[in-house]
Amino acid sequence: MITKTADRALKSKVFLRKAMNLPAKLQKQMVISFPITMLLGFLFGHYFNAEALSGIILPMTFLMVYPNMVGLDFKRLLSPGDSKLQVITQAFNFLVYPLIAYGLGLIFFANSPILRLGLFMTSLFPTSGMTIAWVNMVKGNLPSAVKMTVIGLLTGSLLAPFYMQFAFGKSIDLPMGKTISQIALVVFLPMMAGLATQKILIAKNGVQKFNQKIKPKIAPWSTMGVLGVQFAAMALKADDLTAKPHLLLYLGIPILTFYFLNFAISTLVSRFFKERSDGMAFIYGSALRNLPIALAIAMAVLGCDGAEVTILISLGFIIQAQMAAWHVKWMKKSR
Repeated sequence: MITKTADRALKSKVFLRKAMNLPAKLQKQMVISFPITMLLGFLFGHYFNAEALSGIILPMTFLMVYPNMVGLDFKRLLSPGDSKLQVITQAFNFLVYPLIAYGLGLIFFANSPILRLGLFMTSLFPTSGMTIAWVNMVKGNLPSAVKMTVIGLLTGSLLAPFYMQFAFGKSIDLPMGKTISQIALVVFLPMMAGLATQKILIAKNGVQKFNQKIKPKIAPWSTMGVLGVQFAAMALKADDLTAKPHLLLYLGIPILTFYFLNFAISTLVSRFFKERSDGMAFIYGSALRNLPIALAIAMAVLGCDGAEVTILISLGFIIQAQMAAWHVKWMKKSR
């Protein structure tokens, strides 16, 4: 009896350990896990009534954002010595790439203001949760990359309502108050919760253990939120996708073009930095986008009316991850 109980306890521990490691594995294999989730969502929506899935979107959006907030190092904002790099990076993040996204929207989605807005929103939140990892892989300026991530998140969240209103206020009903409140709900509420969690965990475990063991296990859980939203969006849009099988191609080509231009321009500009490490930080701090934030805000502001936008941004996850992986391999070879 004791042996059976101990055996069950051991199996439970093994199962729990595997479950805790699942988000990290799914994040590492996002090029595979994301399209599979989207396919499963489509099949679910094709064969079953998916309306009930709209209820999981809000908790999933919180799960997308909160884990990354736990690990943010806001103290990096005060670190000196890289002002020129930061200014140039954010100039591209909030001037050059939003203009490119807006222009591509006019070209590819001339008759769909909602999709133009979706592509534009993708450009408004620079850097991603993987920015620091990619910079580290190519031996880039890691402290500056961390700083870019924090600046990009805060600046993007503050500027996004005004950018969206200025660019689309006349063609789409975007009440400024609602947009600001939704961004506060999606970004700043998880940010406060994340900072509180960070302080509690550091006080209990110390800075070193938090940075080395705890933070790496928490951040990948945002992937579970992304997958949940992707599944729900594909299920809710399954009927349209069945009637219009070309929709994925229609949405995929613009986002692919956007990322191709991002990486091409950032790589070219990076060659003008004296230090290679600064150039590497610039590339992955500007070419990449914070798609979980863009997706969360799209769902919060547009709701079910923005299901196509959700698919558009979801395709961005696949394209961004694959292009970044290819780019990292290329940069390693060119050293």
